[in-house]
Amino acid sequence: MAKLTINEVELAGKRVFVRVDFNVPLTPEGAIREDTRIRGAVPTIQTICAAGGRVILASHMGRPKGKVVPGLSLKPVAERLAKLLGQPVTLAPDCIGPEVESLVEGLKPGEVLLLENVRFHAGETNNDPALAEGFARLADLVVNDAFGTAHRAHASNVGVAQRVSPAVAGLLMAAEIDYFNRAIRQPKRPVVAILGGAKVSTKIGVIEALLEQVDTLIVGGAMANTFFKARGYSVGSSLVEEGMLAVAAAAEAKAKEKGVAFLLPVDCIAAQSMDGKGPVQTVPVTDIPSGWMGLDIGPDSLALFREALQGAQTIVWNGPLGVFEQPAFAQGTLGLAATVAASSAVTVVGGGDTDAAVCLAGVADKISHISTGGGAFLELMEGKSLPGIEHLTEA
Repeated sequence: MAKLTINEVELAGKRVFVRVDFNVPLTPEGAIREDTRIRGAVPTIQTICAAGGRVILASHMGRPKGKVVPGLSLKPVAERLAKLLGQPVTLAPDCIGPEVESLVEGLKPGEVLLLENVRFHAGETNNDPALAEGFARLADLVVNDAFGTAHRAHASNVGVAQRVSPAVAGLLMAAEIDYFNRAIRQPKRPVVAILGGAKVSTKIGVIEALLEQVDTLIVGGAMANTFFKARGYSVGSSLVEEGMLAVAAAAEAKAKEKGVAFLLPVDCIAAQSMDGKGPVQTVPVTDIPSGWMGLDIGPDSLALFREALQGAQTIVWNGPLGVFEQPAFAQGTLGLAATVAASSAVTVVGGGDTDAAVCLAGVADKISHISTGGGAFLELMEGKSLPGIEHLTEA
């Protein structure tokens, strides 16, 4: 995945079409609740401005399904971005058309125009040629800095890149590619992968791919229950995918065959409800009481997993190990986050709320790389090709 980046192309005077991911959470009143994604795009935008490029930003917000939904306008994003950049950001009335083309032609070097929500057009999500052509008329070169949508072939990331050359990676995208290569493609060994989350069915492709790549695989979260049930353990009322028991058993057998250490929790924090208000108890995973659910890993499991991380040179983590949003069930995930952060290994974290967990643990600044893409991160881990990256110009 060696792709051209904005550091390797001429930007001065060019109309630079930048696909960013400004799909930020909003309050019911329409205010931005959390602006990490906007802040993440600032270095790429500033790099283009400093080089004398004319910046045209494209993003989606929510799922308006091809209709103009005023509550999903990028107006609050334009206002927040202007504050972060310390310069005006003009919001276009649409993302294509004569009026937008006129605004683009009027841009001076170093100025920034934000196009209105690209998903106000139904053609965005099916890579409609007419919409992609409309984007292409705005651009001399294309920059993709939206890793979070790289697994989708949409008009504003793939369609425009098929029509404008060069199409290059922004700084965020380049970092995602670099760290993926360092963590999965050419990692320093030993490699430890941590997988959490609820369902084996959504992660089995990742598990099978990782068993070809890693030295140790740690599995936690609710999906561990399916492995417990496959082993014949009593899991009480814990979430189990009955239809995945044979798949879980086969994955564990494959790990043994490959010589991969396959670690599951040995104890858990159990409760009768997920609200964290009722009684809790620490029990062996072999014998979760009837009517109780395993909702976090227990202290012995945390000690086991911490030991497995000792000496690791590369750690990849996707998915929390419990219902960490509730303090009663957060200690496993937060404790492991602290251990990962203290490691001297290359540490890559992403998807499945794992980024929120390391932020809650207060260790985000000690992680080598926190991926900005959930589904994209998982698909890369699974070995799939991402259209948004595939269509960038080769280095």
